[in-house]
Amino acid sequence: MIIEVRDDLGSAASIFSRKHPLSCWLSSMLMCFADAFLANFLLGEPVIAPFKRHDDIILATIVWYLVFYAPFDGIYKISKITPVKCVLAIMKEVKRAYKVSHGVSHAAKLYPQSYLVQVLVGTAKGAGSGVVRTLEQLVRGVWLPTHNELLRPSFATKACVVAASVLALEKSGTYLSAPHDLIYLVIVGFFVYFKLSAVILHVTDPFAPIENLFCAIFMGGIWDAVSRALAASRDRRAAGNSNENGSISAPEKKDQ
Repeated sequence: MIIEVRDDLGSAASIFSRKHPLSCWLSSMLMCFADAFLANFLLGEPVIAPFKRHDDIILATIVWYLVFYAPFDGIYKISKITPVKCVLAIMKEVKRAYKVSHGVSHAAKLYPQSYLVQVLVGTAKGAGSGVVRTLEQLVRGVWLPTHNELLRPSFATKACVVAASVLALEKSGTYLSAPHDLIYLVIVGFFVYFKLSAVILHVTDPFAPIENLFCAIFMGGIWDAVSRALAASRDRRAAGNSNENGSISAPEKKDQ
Protein backbone atom coordinates (compact mmCIF):
# COMPACT_ATOMS: atom_id res chain seq x y z
CA MET A 1 0.00 0.00 0.00
CA ILE A 2 2.87 2.38 0.72
CA ILE A 3 4.33 1.64 -2.69
CA GLU A 4 0.96 2.55 -4.20
CA VAL A 5 1.05 5.86 -2.34
CA ARG A 6 4.47 6.55 -3.80
CA ASP A 7 3.30 5.55 -7.28
CA ASP A 8 0.38 7.94 -6.93
CA LEU A 9 2.78 10.77 -6.09
CA GLY A 10 4.72 10.03 -9.27
CA SER A 11 7.83 12.05 -10.00
CA ALA A 12 7.05 14.44 -7.14
CA ALA A 13 7.37 11.69 -4.51
CA SER A 14 10.93 12.55 -3.53
CA ILE A 15 10.26 16.28 -3.16
CA PHE A 16 6.95 15.76 -1.35
CA SER A 17 8.40 13.27 1.16
CA ARG A 18 11.18 15.72 2.05
CA LYS A 19 8.97 18.79 2.33
CA HIS A 20 5.92 17.17 3.97
CA PRO A 21 7.03 14.08 5.94
CA LEU A 22 4.05 14.20 8.34
CA SER A 23 1.51 14.31 5.52
CA CYS A 24 3.39 11.57 3.68
CA TRP A 25 3.42 9.34 6.78
CA LEU A 26 -0.24 9.94 7.61
CA SER A 27 -1.40 9.23 4.05
CA SER A 28 0.62 6.00 4.07
CA MET A 29 -0.91 4.90 7.38
CA LEU A 30 -4.39 5.68 6.07
CA MET A 31 -3.81 3.38 3.12
CA CYS A 32 -2.21 0.62 5.22
CA PHE A 33 -5.18 0.45 7.61
CA ALA A 34 -7.91 1.66 5.25
CA ASP A 35 -9.81 -1.62 5.46
CA ALA A 36 -10.09 -1.46 9.24
CA PHE A 37 -11.04 2.23 9.23
CA LEU A 38 -13.86 1.69 6.73
CA ALA A 39 -15.16 -1.54 8.28
CA ASN A 40 -15.23 0.01 11.77
CA PHE A 41 -17.06 3.03 10.37
CA LEU A 42 -19.72 0.80 8.77
CA LEU A 43 -20.19 -1.26 11.92
CA GLY A 44 -20.27 1.72 14.30
CA GLU A 45 -17.04 0.72 16.03
CA PRO A 46 -14.22 3.13 16.97
CA VAL A 47 -12.56 4.28 13.76
CA ILE A 48 -9.29 4.96 15.57
CA ALA A 49 -9.09 1.34 16.80
CA PRO A 50 -6.54 0.20 14.14
CA PHE A 51 -3.96 2.49 15.77
CA LYS A 52 -4.14 0.65 19.08
CA ARG A 53 -1.62 -2.00 17.98
CA HIS A 54 1.77 -0.40 18.35
CA ASP A 55 3.63 -3.23 16.65
CA ASP A 56 1.59 -2.78 13.45
CA ILE A 57 2.19 0.98 13.46
CA ILE A 58 5.93 0.53 14.03
CA LEU A 59 6.20 -2.06 11.25
CA ALA A 60 4.25 0.12 8.81
CA THR A 61 6.39 3.13 9.76
CA ILE A 62 9.61 1.18 9.10
CA VAL A 63 8.32 0.12 5.68
CA TRP A 64 7.25 3.72 4.95
CA TYR A 65 10.70 5.01 5.84
CA LEU A 66 12.46 2.44 3.67
CA VAL A 67 10.19 3.08 0.67
CA PHE A 68 10.60 6.86 0.79
CA TYR A 69 13.99 7.46 2.40
CA ALA A 70 16.20 4.42 1.69
CA PRO A 71 19.68 5.32 0.38
CA PHE A 72 19.77 5.65 -3.42
CA ASP A 73 16.05 4.75 -3.44
CA GLY A 74 17.12 1.09 -3.32
CA ILE A 75 14.04 -0.46 -1.67
CA TYR A 76 11.60 1.15 -4.09
CA LYS A 77 13.69 0.16 -7.11
CA ILE A 78 13.93 -3.43 -5.86
CA SER A 79 10.16 -3.58 -5.44
CA LYS A 80 9.75 -2.72 -9.13
CA ILE A 81 11.75 -5.73 -10.33
CA THR A 82 9.24 -8.09 -11.94
CA PRO A 83 9.90 -11.23 -9.79
CA VAL A 84 9.81 -9.18 -6.59
CA LYS A 85 6.71 -7.38 -7.79
CA CYS A 86 5.00 -10.72 -8.47
CA VAL A 87 5.87 -12.03 -4.99
CA LEU A 88 4.53 -8.86 -3.36
CA ALA A 89 1.37 -9.09 -5.48
CA ILE A 90 0.77 -12.71 -4.44
CA MET A 91 1.26 -11.85 -0.76
CA LYS A 92 -1.11 -8.92 -1.05
CA GLU A 93 -3.85 -10.96 -2.71
CA VAL A 94 -3.57 -13.78 -0.16
CA LYS A 95 -3.96 -11.16 2.56
CA ARG A 96 -6.89 -9.60 0.69
CA ALA A 97 -8.72 -12.93 0.59
CA TYR A 98 -8.17 -13.33 4.34
CA LYS A 99 -9.50 -9.83 5.01
CA VAL A 100 -12.65 -10.45 2.95
CA SER A 101 -13.28 -13.73 4.77
CA HIS A 102 -12.65 -12.14 8.16
CA GLY A 103 -14.93 -9.19 7.37
CA VAL A 104 -17.80 -11.45 6.29
CA SER A 105 -17.38 -13.64 9.38
CA HIS A 106 -17.29 -10.65 11.73
CA ALA A 107 -20.38 -9.09 10.15
CA ALA A 108 -22.20 -12.45 10.20
CA LYS A 109 -21.78 -12.61 13.98
CA LEU A 110 -23.33 -9.17 14.42
CA TYR A 111 -25.94 -9.34 11.64
CA PRO A 112 -26.54 -13.02 10.86
CA GLN A 113 -29.66 -12.35 8.79
CA SER A 114 -28.33 -9.46 6.72
CA TYR A 115 -26.43 -10.60 3.64
CA LEU A 116 -26.04 -7.00 2.45
CA VAL A 117 -24.17 -5.96 5.60
CA GLN A 118 -21.91 -9.00 5.32
CA VAL A 119 -21.09 -8.22 1.70
CA LEU A 120 -20.47 -4.52 2.45
CA VAL A 121 -18.16 -5.23 5.38
CA GLY A 122 -16.32 -7.97 3.49
CA THR A 123 -15.81 -5.64 0.54
CA ALA A 124 -14.67 -2.85 2.85
CA LYS A 125 -12.11 -5.13 4.46
CA GLY A 126 -10.79 -6.30 1.11
CA ALA A 127 -10.88 -3.10 -0.92
CA GLY A 128 -11.24 -0.29 1.61
CA SER A 129 -8.15 1.46 0.30
CA GLY A 130 -9.96 2.42 -2.90
CA VAL A 131 -12.74 4.18 -0.97
CA VAL A 132 -10.38 5.84 1.53
CA ARG A 133 -8.05 6.99 -1.26
CA THR A 134 -10.04 10.23 -1.70
CA LEU A 135 -9.36 11.10 1.96
CA GLU A 136 -5.74 10.02 1.62
CA GLN A 137 -5.29 12.31 -1.38
CA LEU A 138 -6.89 15.15 0.56
CA VAL A 139 -4.30 14.68 3.31
CA ARG A 140 -1.66 15.20 0.62
CA GLY A 141 -3.39 18.37 -0.60
CA VAL A 142 -5.04 16.78 -3.64
CA TRP A 143 -8.81 16.96 -4.08
CA LEU A 144 -10.17 14.69 -6.83
CA PRO A 145 -13.80 13.89 -5.90
CA THR A 146 -14.66 12.70 -9.40
CA HIS A 147 -12.11 9.87 -9.21
CA ASN A 148 -13.49 8.09 -6.16
CA GLU A 149 -14.08 4.35 -6.06
CA LEU A 150 -17.87 4.61 -6.05
CA LEU A 151 -17.88 6.37 -9.44
CA ARG A 152 -15.15 4.28 -11.02
CA PRO A 153 -14.80 1.01 -9.11
CA SER A 154 -11.57 -0.85 -9.75
CA PHE A 155 -11.29 -4.54 -10.49
CA ALA A 156 -10.15 -5.18 -6.91
CA THR A 157 -13.40 -3.73 -5.54
CA LYS A 158 -15.53 -5.73 -7.97
CA ALA A 159 -13.62 -8.92 -7.13
CA CYS A 160 -14.10 -8.30 -3.41
CA VAL A 161 -17.85 -7.85 -3.96
CA VAL A 162 -17.99 -11.22 -5.74
CA ALA A 163 -15.86 -12.95 -3.11
CA ALA A 164 -17.84 -11.44 -0.22
CA SER A 165 -21.12 -12.49 -1.85
CA VAL A 166 -19.89 -16.07 -2.23
CA LEU A 167 -18.67 -16.19 1.37
CA ALA A 168 -21.94 -14.70 2.66
CA LEU A 169 -23.91 -17.38 0.82
CA GLU A 170 -21.56 -20.01 2.20
CA LYS A 171 -22.07 -18.68 5.73
CA SER A 172 -25.83 -19.04 5.41
CA GLY A 173 -25.47 -22.73 4.55
CA THR A 174 -28.67 -22.63 2.48
CA TYR A 175 -27.60 -21.56 -0.99
CA LEU A 176 -24.02 -22.88 -1.02
CA SER A 177 -23.02 -26.06 0.73
CA ALA A 178 -19.44 -26.57 -0.47
CA PRO A 179 -16.68 -26.93 2.16
CA HIS A 180 -15.36 -23.62 3.46
CA ASP A 181 -11.71 -24.56 2.83
CA LEU A 182 -12.45 -25.30 -0.82
CA ILE A 183 -14.32 -22.02 -1.32
CA TYR A 184 -11.56 -20.08 0.41
CA LEU A 185 -8.92 -21.75 -1.76
CA VAL A 186 -10.85 -20.89 -4.92
CA ILE A 187 -11.16 -17.26 -3.81
CA VAL A 188 -7.43 -17.04 -3.09
CA GLY A 189 -6.66 -18.53 -6.50
CA PHE A 190 -9.12 -16.11 -8.13
CA PHE A 191 -7.43 -13.08 -6.56
CA VAL A 192 -3.88 -14.28 -7.26
CA TYR A 193 -4.58 -15.31 -10.86
CA PHE A 194 -6.08 -12.00 -11.93
CA LYS A 195 -3.52 -9.94 -10.02
CA LEU A 196 -0.66 -11.76 -11.76
CA SER A 197 -2.51 -11.30 -15.06
CA ALA A 198 -2.59 -7.57 -14.40
CA VAL A 199 1.09 -7.43 -13.43
CA ILE A 200 2.47 -9.66 -16.19
CA LEU A 201 -0.08 -9.48 -19.02
CA HIS A 202 -1.49 -6.02 -18.21
CA VAL A 203 -5.09 -7.29 -18.05
CA THR A 204 -7.06 -4.33 -16.70
CA ASP A 205 -10.62 -5.43 -15.98
CA PRO A 206 -11.90 -8.93 -16.90
CA PHE A 207 -15.38 -7.91 -15.72
CA ALA A 208 -15.72 -5.18 -18.36
CA PRO A 209 -17.32 -7.38 -21.11
CA ILE A 210 -19.82 -8.80 -18.62
CA GLU A 211 -20.67 -5.33 -17.35
CA ASN A 212 -21.13 -3.98 -20.86
CA LEU A 213 -23.46 -6.84 -21.77
CA PHE A 214 -25.43 -6.46 -18.54
CA CYS A 215 -25.81 -2.70 -19.00
CA ALA A 216 -26.85 -3.15 -22.61
CA ILE A 217 -29.61 -5.59 -21.64
CA PHE A 218 -30.85 -4.40 -18.25
CA MET A 219 -29.69 -0.78 -17.89
CA GLY A 220 -31.40 0.70 -20.91
CA GLY A 221 -28.56 0.29 -23.39
CA ILE A 222 -30.64 -1.52 -26.01
CA TRP A 223 -33.54 0.91 -25.77
CA ASP A 224 -31.19 3.90 -25.97
CA ALA A 225 -29.65 2.44 -29.13
CA VAL A 226 -33.11 1.83 -30.63
CA SER A 227 -34.16 5.39 -29.76
CA ARG A 228 -31.05 6.82 -31.40
CA ALA A 229 -31.63 4.70 -34.50
CA LEU A 230 -35.25 5.83 -34.77
CA ALA A 231 -34.26 9.47 -34.28
CA ALA A 232 -31.58 9.19 -36.95
CA SER A 233 -34.08 7.57 -39.33
CA ARG A 234 -36.59 10.37 -38.75
CA ASP A 235 -33.89 12.97 -39.37
CA ARG A 236 -32.91 11.31 -42.64
CA ARG A 237 -36.52 11.16 -43.82
CA ALA A 238 -37.06 14.79 -42.85
CA ALA A 239 -33.88 15.81 -44.70
CA GLY A 240 -34.99 13.85 -47.77
CA ASN A 241 -38.44 15.45 -47.78
CA SER A 242 -37.00 18.95 -47.46
CA ASN A 243 -34.67 18.30 -50.39
CA GLU A 244 -37.55 17.06 -52.54
CA ASN A 245 -39.79 20.03 -51.66
CA GLY A 246 -37.27 22.85 -51.70
CA SER A 247 -34.75 21.94 -54.42
CA ILE A 248 -35.08 22.59 -58.19
CA SER A 249 -34.10 19.93 -60.63
CA ALA A 250 -31.44 20.49 -63.31
CA PRO A 251 -33.84 20.48 -66.37
CA GLU A 252 -36.05 23.06 -64.66
CA LYS A 253 -33.03 25.29 -64.01
CA LYS A 254 -32.04 24.98 -67.69
CA ASP A 255 -35.54 25.94 -68.91
CA GLN A 256 -35.54 28.93 -66.63
